[in-house]
Amino acid sequence: MRTLWRIISGPFKWGWRLLNFIREFIFNVFLVVLIIVVVGIYLQVRHTPPTPTKGALVMDLTGTVVDKPAMNNKVRQLGRELLGASSNRLRENSLFDVVDTLRQAKGDANITGLVLSLKDFAGADQASLQYIGKALREFRDSGKPIYAVGDSYSQAQYFLASYANKIYLTPQGAVDLHGIATNNLYYKTLLDKLKVNSHIFRVGTYKSAVEPFLHDNMSDDAREADSRWVGQLWQHYLTTAAANRQITPQQLFPGAQAMLDGLRAVQGNTAQFALNNKWVDEVASRSAIDDALTKAFGWNKRDKAYKGISIYDYQPATPSQQGRQIAVIFANGAIIDGPETPGSVGGDTTADQIRDARLDPDIKAIVFRVNSPGGSVTPSEVIRSELAAARAAGKPVVVSMGGVAASGGYWVSTPANYIIASASTLTGSIGIFGVINTVESSLDSIGVHTDGVATSPLADVSITKTLPSEFSQMMQLNVENGYHNFIDLVAQFRHMTPEEVDKIGQGHVWIGSDAAQNGLVDQLGDFDDAVSKAAELAQLKQYQLNWYLDEPGLLDLLFTQISASVYAVLPSVIQSWLPAPVTQVVDRLKMDAGLGFNWNDPQNRYAFCLSCEQVVR
Repeated sequence: MRTLWRIISGPFKWGWRLLNFIREFIFNVFLVVLIIVVVGIYLQVRHTPPTPTKGALVMDLTGTVVDKPAMNNKVRQLGRELLGASSNRLRENSLFDVVDTLRQAKGDANITGLVLSLKDFAGADQASLQYIGKALREFRDSGKPIYAVGDSYSQAQYFLASYANKIYLTPQGAVDLHGIATNNLYYKTLLDKLKVNSHIFRVGTYKSAVEPFLHDNMSDDAREADSRWVGQLWQHYLTTAAANRQITPQQLFPGAQAMLDGLRAVQGNTAQFALNNKWVDEVASRSAIDDALTKAFGWNKRDKAYKGISIYDYQPATPSQQGRQIAVIFANGAIIDGPETPGSVGGDTTADQIRDARLDPDIKAIVFRVNSPGGSVTPSEVIRSELAAARAAGKPVVVSMGGVAASGGYWVSTPANYIIASASTLTGSIGIFGVINTVESSLDSIGVHTDGVATSPLADVSITKTLPSEFSQMMQLNVENGYHNFIDLVAQFRHMTPEEVDKIGQGHVWIGSDAAQNGLVDQLGDFDDAVSKAAELAQLKQYQLNWYLDEPGLLDLLFTQISASVYAVLPSVIQSWLPAPVTQVVDRLKMDAGLGFNWNDPQNRYAFCLSCEQVVR
């Protein structure tokens, strides 16, 4: 009997010991990582950035450039220094940090030139690229050379590289100039096959975000409108890059057939083709490029490379916040109710920041940086009304538009004293829509039905039943009322009539240059122009910028660093399969759908969205 018991109990004992071992192992690993993180944070606080020796500033951007990163760059820098967190994961870089670094390096005697190493740069909207390009031009005009190096150049990478004094390309490399396109999925037939009924409520001939529910292809009106701004964006790109290379736009991009003929002439040698077209200055091996950079900047024996410092290691001085200030407040991402979440504009958070700036006696003006495709009408109005209160309190408000400030992004901009947009900003889209999908026909086809009682048709709303006619009519009335409110606001602050606004409204997306002609913006320019205008309106000769940015707390630092350490030890293949945080997925779905309905909340039954379809990716 004992022998039998040993045979039976043995596997259970070993299994229990194994579980204990795994538990202790995981706990110990977590504890070690936590200790490293805490020590690293302490050292980071005590850390004073070293003064670089003479050499190049290496602009080795990794990931994207945005107006307001979801995570503070100091946190990401910590992970990079402590654990070498994987650079393959897309990171977000602050546009204004990049420009500020370039401008400070321009006057730094230790920085003798700039190297654009952009192989890991994933891109930015065109307005951001142009603003960085402006800083690159200033750097180059200071007399310090810029070199661009790469095995290949994407379209966004090449735009920045075009500002260089000299562009290098390796022999097997290529420059990928192809143009701009937009594509959407259309699923009317799929919805019909699934027996899903789409109820569309909108105002605006050009409000094309709802077209995937109505058609299987793009409407003629949407095609005409999109063709206009896509073509203008591409012309802005070609004009700027061609001027930098001192060639004509036609030489820079002769067209698909001419490029095909040119490639045939060099037997498909993309590097030689780029050299022949004056896209690059020299085709050379990596070792030859390193030799040239070493000759320009000197040799670093310790690193066994030319002398240089990464843009992530070069830390410009931060000005003190004293005296009279101009507040810089961001609306970066889709506009949502409640507090801010990463990648979105929280109506309550942004309104609180504007209120704080309005009540702060040291703040004399506000620059409101808008880079948003729109969102929910309620938080948009909360933000707009707070901006109007700041203006009424005598604090000038200047809106600086980024890559996109459309629909809800334009709604929040209306009370500004002055609106400045880039020539390539996408704005307008003055229109409102809502979409509700119901599945009563789908359920009916498989024998599932919904029935019950209600005190009124307005209470009997469910995605499993046909929408009551009264509810549908009320939704359309709400949307139409919202549209009239929208055009009235624009007419009031832009000194136009509602009829004039309606002609350029109807959901039409305008590029910045057209928006200026139509009176939707006051001036074409960039962030610097917005700051100068705010100082002029507030009659400020000297001032500091007060950036309203959320600083991460201790828990944010800890969990971000733990996440970074996990990514650092995982193979990139596994990393690519890791899911995004659930909240980000939910927010993404809400933004893509246009509406996020909670049918149990009566207030949401009359909700509708201000939104602009996803534009250039």
